[in-house]
Amino acid sequence: MGVMIEGRFSAEDPGPSTDEHGRFVRAKAPLTEAPPGDAAPGDLHLFAAWNCPWAHRVLLTRAILGLDEMTVSYALPRRTEQGWVFAEEPLLRATAMHEVYAAGVDAYTGRITVPVLWHKPSGRALNNESAEIVRMLGDLFAPGRLVPDDKRAEIDEWNDLIHRAVNNGVYRAGFAETQEAYEEAAREVFAALDQIDEKLGRTRYLTGDALTEADIRLFPTLVRFDVAYHGAFKCNLKRLIDYPNLWPYARDLYQTPGAAETVRFDIYKAGYYSPSPKRNPLGIVPIGPEVDWTAPHGRA
Repeated sequence: MGVMIEGRFSAEDPGPSTDEHGRFVRAKAPLTEAPPGDAAPGDLHLFAAWNCPWAHRVLLTRAILGLDEMTVSYALPRRTEQGWVFAEEPLLRATAMHEVYAAGVDAYTGRITVPVLWHKPSGRALNNESAEIVRMLGDLFAPGRLVPDDKRAEIDEWNDLIHRAVNNGVYRAGFAETQEAYEEAAREVFAALDQIDEKLGRTRYLTGDALTEADIRLFPTLVRFDVAYHGAFKCNLKRLIDYPNLWPYARDLYQTPGAAETVRFDIYKAGYYSPSPKRNPLGIVPIGPEVDWTAPHGRA
């Protein structure tokens, strides 16, 4: 991934951070600026990667809200010693993501991550916190659609659980460096999925009859679960397809207009099973599983 210190890139990536108990600790994203209130979709550009679940939630928001004028640059699936790199980058003609940070942020210090929201008129990188970008795009271009006022508190409660126990939970399991840290994280993942499955036995979406931001934030983990997290991150108490409500719900989201175009199962497998001294030293990518995401979901 690489890091930058005062605007200077270093390929000496320290890797995932863990605490004294071997628990994975996610770094905070340092860019937190919002687009101007008069920004149009065409004023914005997104730097993303198909295999990054944090970028995926922004791509999904863009697709569901129909923000086609917001252009996108996609990094290649596997990082190099230069971090995230591009085969072709249409906006800045950058070859690596650290060049984007250098061009768009004065003396940036932090890890070189995606997604990054870029403001074309000012030539600046605004934000690299995916949750904030999702909320800002919804508030700016479709007020009340993804976060209705009467559902805001409930959505925020789901977002907190989903981030802590599911989105980040699978990484806490996969990057754990002790048995205790792994089991703690993995059990929390499945406790949360059980809770979500129970709720979805009563409502079509997490907060009722309409898709909201909470569903968008959950989907990227679900769509990667059986193909990657179940094996590569040892989250293997259950598969997604074992859940009576969560699995039809996930297919319902996948079949939402625009959602399937944001999914790349082959890239997920190549990314999560890429060579890793700790998790997959030989870099062998499994051939399965075969899962039909287009099967009727029966939810309405």
